[in-house]
Amino acid sequence: MLDALTVALSVAALALAAWCGYAAFRDQPTKDWHFIGMAVVTVLALAQLVTGIVQLALGEEADQGSVIFISYLIGAFVAIPAAGFLSLSERTRWGSVTVAAGAVVLAVLEVRLYDIWKA
Repeated sequence: MLDALTVALSVAALALAAWCGYAAFRDQPTKDWHFIGMAVVTVLALAQLVTGIVQLALGEEADQGSVIFISYLIGAFVAIPAAGFLSLSERTRWGSVTVAAGAVVLAVLEVRLYDIWKA
């Protein structure tokens, strides 16, 4: 899997977490700009999902198994959209906290994906 894509996605997720965490600190809900940030992170996660599946299709194998690798890829892809959907239902500062937590979870999933691919 592309290490640069994994690092870029991790950095983008942590930046989104800091941004939404700052909004929560200022007692603000998620706004349109936050959703644009979530879209950027989700597009990066989609690129990682496609890249991972293509590499598996080309014969490369994850060190800890393909099934767990695909499961983590799918989980990483849905982490931010799920948090964004939940933040829509909670239009207070806790919506921003939810997105920040989802972004931190995504960054942790990226570390685990790296471990699964290159154990």
